[in-house]
Amino acid sequence: MAVNVRPPSITADRVSSLQSIFDRRILRGLLAEWENALWTLPKPLRRSVKRPLFAIRDMPTRLGCWSRNKREITLSREIVSGHRWDDIKEVLLHEMAHQVAHEGLQATAEPDHGDSFRKACSLLRANPAASGTYRPLHARLHQGEVLSGRDRIVVRIHKLMALAESSNPNEAKAAMLKAYELISRHNVNLIAQGVDQDYHSIFLGAPRLRHFREAYYLAHLLQDFYFVQGVWIQAWVLEKGKMGRVLEISGTRKNVRIAEYIHAAIERYIDTAWADYRRDNGLNHFRRTDFAVGIIEGFKATLQQACTAGSRGVDTRLPVRVADHALTRYLSRRYPHVRSFSRKGPGHDARVLADGKERGRKLIIAKGITRSDGFRNQVLEYKQELK
Repeated sequence: MAVNVRPPSITADRVSSLQSIFDRRILRGLLAEWENALWTLPKPLRRSVKRPLFAIRDMPTRLGCWSRNKREITLSREIVSGHRWDDIKEVLLHEMAHQVAHEGLQATAEPDHGDSFRKACSLLRANPAASGTYRPLHARLHQGEVLSGRDRIVVRIHKLMALAESSNPNEAKAAMLKAYELISRHNVNLIAQGVDQDYHSIFLGAPRLRHFREAYYLAHLLQDFYFVQGVWIQAWVLEKGKMGRVLEISGTRKNVRIAEYIHAAIERYIDTAWADYRRDNGLNHFRRTDFAVGIIEGFKATLQQACTAGSRGVDTRLPVRVADHALTRYLSRRYPHVRSFSRKGPGHDARVLADGKERGRKLIIAKGITRSDGFRNQVLEYKQELK
């Protein structure tokens, strides 16, 4: 006899309870980020700014607001529920700048976005525009754009990335390396000509309490080959309710998008390749880092091949890299006190590392650049392995 069993229903009280837990974690995160940002202010100004109240409310037409009378920073429920943490942090710092202007700089008679507010934004490294109907950070980066004359190279790069989907391994690899050559030449030419460029900063991945060795190798690969610069910064880990760290990359809009895509594609490739390798070799999860580092090093070797002409029939020659001093100045303003650190990891399994490198050399990344008119926007694909 068949028995129909109804799944347990989620009651309104349960939904309300889960929402309350989520809200409390967000509010604790806002406080932690506020306290962290407070230390970027000069000491006399820091003493004059007191901890505010924090709130989450439905605000269909605003991302956030600062109430001088209530001494309260409010963020919209839409931004905290539907966006990434760097989107949320951008809005928080904007509203904190209003608080600093009112309480610290005593700008009670100025317009809301007057000189004192802009000074506070500069001190906090906040975006003066991140309010009202302004689009959140990631929405702005991924919105459609009209290509200028000098950006026609982007269309050529896209076509090469499409060729990188070829089932012919040699053709796919040649197309990917040629696309990378054009990306490099395009950036070197813009830097050498001193073309004014806007820079953006985004988180790659979610903030975590602990990052494994492969995360640092991947960060270096992006910085060495994709015209972005990275800084590990403190950020709220929502699921743990603690401050952790996250990689923030900075660069032009196109380069940040490319680096974001490359980062996600390599991480997905590592997950898939490791699942197969672990099953075939009966390994435990402790060897995953060795395998992942090997994959990154193998892919790095592929990119380094683009520095020489005629490697395996691939005709590429990269231009000499030049320093992007404008990006360096942007980062110096954003993070005036940055220090380098290094850590010695545990011993590794040479065989697993070598197998990872072999897998990494087979990684072909395609469609790393999109264009909204003429191509399917936001559909980013990658080949996992060419046998």
